[in-house]
Amino acid sequence: MTNHTHSREWKDALRLKLEELVDTFVVEGVRQEDIFDAIRDQLPGLRDALARDPDPAEDSSGGILDEPSNDWPSAISGKD
Repeated sequence: MTNHTHSREWKDALRLKLEELVDTFVVEGVRQEDIFDAIRDQLPGLRDALARDPDPAEDSSGGILDEPSNDWPSAISGKD
């Protein structure tokens, strides 16, 4: 598969997802023009987030906290 073909496939998949998204809100009574405007208005925020953190999946925290430190004075047995 060439890059051009691959590029076309993800763009087709993106278009389908966007159509599903728009349809979701149209069914709720939102006008298509308003949905398109809202999507356009959200794009700068998405680009800013990408600039701040290009690959959030690589963040080491992942919401998992390390074990607390036990080296504070009261944690050592025999010391108060």
